[in-house]
Amino acid sequence: MAQDPQTPMDEELQRADREAEPQPETPVGEVIDNVLDADDVASESEGALVDNPEAEMLAAQVEELEQAVQEAKDQALRAAADAQNSRRRAEQEAEKARKFALEKFIKEMLPVIDSLEKALESMSSDEAAQTHIEGIEMTLKMQLDALVKSGVEQLDPHGEPFDPEYHQAVAMVPSPDAEPNSVIDVMQKGYTLNGRLVRPAMVAVSKAP
Repeated sequence: MAQDPQTPMDEELQRADREAEPQPETPVGEVIDNVLDADDVASESEGALVDNPEAEMLAAQVEELEQAVQEAKDQALRAAADAQNSRRRAEQEAEKARKFALEKFIKEMLPVIDSLEKALESMSSDEAAQTHIEGIEMTLKMQLDALVKSGVEQLDPHGEPFDPEYHQAVAMVPSPDAEPNSVIDVMQKGYTLNGRLVRPAMVAVSKAP
């Protein structure tokens, strides 16, 4: 008996049935073996990197270079800080030298001022001496003005509280009319140069009766 020829529809159905059949699964043992083989390959690669002396040498050299660069940076920062501090100290010393260069000269000029002031105090106020008094006063004023331009300040603390930093007490005088520990007489005026004491004022200080 002859078979009926297959139609294209029948062939399509048979191919769909074959594709729908379950495929044979890979054995579990084979999967485990594949995983173990992959681990062995990775371990061998890591061991090759660890056991490579050239790579270790390069890593050590890189670390040494990084450390050297950091030390060079630290030294550069310290050198810059030292240079800045030295420059600042030099500027301060130069400023101090400029401000107080005339200190010795001013000390030598102060006795001249003292003499002029004493001369004015000792001269009588009669008409004959008035011309001399005016001349001495003008000379004294010119001298003081010149010192003021150089940063000199006169200390005349009459009536002020006694200040041991700027005053030198040469006498303690009982005085019921003055506050205790205040200046009641100035025997010699003091002077400062740009705030620095050149000579303290010699004073008499009051005390309670």
